[in-house]
Amino acid sequence: MKGLKLNVFNPFFFMSSSQSEKKKLKVAIAGAGGYIGRWFIHHYREHYEIIGLSRRKVKSNLQTEVEWRQVELYSISSTVEALKGVDVAIYLVHSMNSSTRLNQGSFEDTDLLLADNFSRAAKANGVKQIIFLGGIIPDNYEENLSRHIRSRLEVEQVLGSRGNNLTALRASIIVGPGGSSFDMIKNLVQKLPVMICPKWTESKTQPISLRDTLTILDHCIGNSNVYNQAIEIGSPEILTYREMLERTAKVLGKKRMIFSVPFFSLGLSKFWVGLFGESPSQLVSPLVESLKHTLTVNPKLALKDKNIDYLNYDESVLEAVNSNEKPYLPTFYKRKGIKNTVRSIQRLSNESGYSIPWVANRYKVWLPWFFKFLINGKMSGQEGVGFFLMNGRKPMLELTPVHDRSDQHRELFYISGGWLVKRFDSGWLEFRGVLDDKYILTAIHDFVPRLPWFIYVNTQAKIHLWVMNRFKNYLEKKVRFIG
Repeated sequence: MKGLKLNVFNPFFFMSSSQSEKKKLKVAIAGAGGYIGRWFIHHYREHYEIIGLSRRKVKSNLQTEVEWRQVELYSISSTVEALKGVDVAIYLVHSMNSSTRLNQGSFEDTDLLLADNFSRAAKANGVKQIIFLGGIIPDNYEENLSRHIRSRLEVEQVLGSRGNNLTALRASIIVGPGGSSFDMIKNLVQKLPVMICPKWTESKTQPISLRDTLTILDHCIGNSNVYNQAIEIGSPEILTYREMLERTAKVLGKKRMIFSVPFFSLGLSKFWVGLFGESPSQLVSPLVESLKHTLTVNPKLALKDKNIDYLNYDESVLEAVNSNEKPYLPTFYKRKGIKNTVRSIQRLSNESGYSIPWVANRYKVWLPWFFKFLINGKMSGQEGVGFFLMNGRKPMLELTPVHDRSDQHRELFYISGGWLVKRFDSGWLEFRGVLDDKYILTAIHDFVPRLPWFIYVNTQAKIHLWVMNRFKNYLEKKVRFIG
């Protein structure tokens, strides 16, 4: 195709003019093994002291200039340890996949908790800057935001909630080799000779090439001019999703018949995008929900202090499908997790502004009161509490407070005993305030039940969700009563 820029992934293209004059910054990447993370490492590993963060321990790493650290992002202490000595932290995490056998909680609440951990750890280590790559926010973002976009905005807000210097880059579809959103488009074009497109394909957006995204990411690292800013990025071309399908077909040399119909049909869209786009349902569902929005760059939030020779959409697609480069990743040991682990995260509104220690202690009092004659709460040890079934001698569950890891915005308890618990060395319960305590997250992590798994998921697990929902209603009624 005439006029297309060649060799866009030439490593020299990515070198900034002042790079050789700057001391190498130590840059940690959460989500280093993902799409953006591994390509960033591929092109910039000589420019920065890069630390890749991974849940798994590295077995073999041929790129000795890149350090890999094992981290459990659900744990604040582990995240604090992983960010030691770091100048800039890049956050590329999106919790679409579960890390336990049973995960009771939405991806929004999980993302909120993980981002809060990262924000706390960055603050504790004096990290100079956090860079977050999220999504473009529609102009009328207070009105009916999709779950996916609302979650990205919440993550952005919580990452900057502790005075960290946050640079929030907001992008629509990033077009490059291995990108999940572009791969869905490419797979649809390759598999479907005829496409009847619902209304959402007429929504407008501004896709951006992987090359240009990485260039902007590099420009922002250590750049005080972009501290505490939200920057929306995209190629100057404004396209509908239908036009992206048509242009992708043209670049691939595929003759496709594409029709539009005047209805949204969310459920049907999720089905055919998931089926023919070859993407997992947990990724497809929130992304398709977001396509109802116009996701174009707000001129007030556009990148202003760097001129970029953007690739157009055809050039971006051509580079994505023709690239022979494959970013290197080290080999990892297979993660040996504890079998039958449970994570359960629920969000409670905190309109009354209750302190988190009060809510945590109130739960200990409320639970026996709620079940009345069935459950008794008794002090265990000096400060712990045990919950007993009726007049039983052994507790069903025993909680021990962890004072050195608690504060005014978080109360932590180890699950230290009880005949409903199989292991006492792995699980913990927490009550945590996020976004200036606007919400309270109640979370159980790495809990291992003693009941047989089938019985547990159909009894105790469901009862826990029901109980937390009742506790939520209790707090809301208390607010109304006080009001």
